[in-house]
Amino acid sequence: MFYKLLLLINLLGLLSVNVLVNGDVKVDMNSPDQVEAGQEMTVRITLEKSDLRSFARFQQQLPGGLEAEVVEDGHADFKFEDQRVKFIWLKLPPEEEITISYKVQVNERLKGVFELGGAFSYIENNERQSVDVSARSVTINPSPSVDPQMLVDVGDFKPMAQPPAQRQSVQQVQCIRQKPLPLEEGPGYRVNLLVHKGNKQKFAKIQEQIPQGYEAVQEEAQGAIFTFKDQIAKFLWMNLPSEPFFVISYRLIPTNDTEAPQISGQFSFIENDNTRNIDIVQKDVNLSNTSQEHLLSIVQSFEGPQITTTGLDARDNEMQDQAPAQQPRKSGKVRVEIAQEAKRILEANARLTHQLEPQSGVYYRVQIAAGHRPINVERYFNQYDIEKEVRTELHDGWRKYSVGSFPIYKEARDYRVHIWDTTTIDDAFVAAYNDGTRITVQEALMITNHKWYK
Repeated sequence: MFYKLLLLINLLGLLSVNVLVNGDVKVDMNSPDQVEAGQEMTVRITLEKSDLRSFARFQQQLPGGLEAEVVEDGHADFKFEDQRVKFIWLKLPPEEEITISYKVQVNERLKGVFELGGAFSYIENNERQSVDVSARSVTINPSPSVDPQMLVDVGDFKPMAQPPAQRQSVQQVQCIRQKPLPLEEGPGYRVNLLVHKGNKQKFAKIQEQIPQGYEAVQEEAQGAIFTFKDQIAKFLWMNLPSEPFFVISYRLIPTNDTEAPQISGQFSFIENDNTRNIDIVQKDVNLSNTSQEHLLSIVQSFEGPQITTTGLDARDNEMQDQAPAQQPRKSGKVRVEIAQEAKRILEANARLTHQLEPQSGVYYRVQIAAGHRPINVERYFNQYDIEKEVRTELHDGWRKYSVGSFPIYKEARDYRVHIWDTTTIDDAFVAAYNDGTRITVQEALMITNHKWYK
């Protein structure tokens, strides 16, 4: 009885607190000193990041026999793979203090002591910075319900042999390009791509080689980052859409007289920490109907393309940091490319002139234009004689231009009408924000309990 009481006190009350500081950045980690095998413990990290808004990552290494599950993600992408806990932010949220936490399930056969350390890495002034968390000791007390002969020291743990799981066929993954369609509204083509992602959820890329004489412009990206450079159009996903089938599209705009486009491309994704590549197959199919039933019928009518595996020589370095040479790890090149591209876009966002700064609470602005290429804001909008300052933001791959800041929807609606009446801009509309993040007008009205006005 005394032994169990002592364990309970340790589980509930004994917390080890570790605080490290790097300039304005502070990392505070709380974790139990002891845990009983077969039970759970919670690790909580508080990041005091000041005004950092960059790409960032918090990472910790767990020994074999411990499994992690997210509790508080702090607006990060959580991963647990190869015994590494990772919280990844493409862009840190505006709050100066962020709390993240996760639960650790301890295998019932374990005993012994392990070290829990970690690091918070981020980009500042285009340079990688890091705050290390000094390793702290955590004792695993053996479970009284397990035969002592079955106990294993945490440093020697290897999982019991399990029956091989039925392998999900990668042939389920397909990507079909509809034969490019001439645009109705002018010269050029619309390119639709059907993706059947199978059970894939994260880190994927579509890359299309565009012939000379054409420029690619995003239409529907399904949450991807879209880029076009050196005649290569790319769609990059940190997180794939939830639907098993989805359609993305882009337009091809001719820059001179040229023949009908001949396009080649690949869909790349992560499987078992390797990069897999499949050739995109072009077919004369109808992808204007995006119902799941219709897309399924198209997928079932074609055999899966040949899948190749990219040789891997990089370590897991979303932020291009090098792991110790004695700890080599495999990594998907797609994963690294997506992180690098996201960092490039965020840095480009920081260089925007007339950049829109976030405000607190719910507010409304009137969007007056959008495009993919940067423009001289003052020179372009001076022709409209708009009395309010035009601000720029990057959103869903577009550079969007808006004016005003209105706490009440009706005021924004009235100013939209004013834009219609006093300028040649006839497609202005109201955009809603909550703490600097775009939301729908309907969501904003529900949050503020304001009325809808036509």
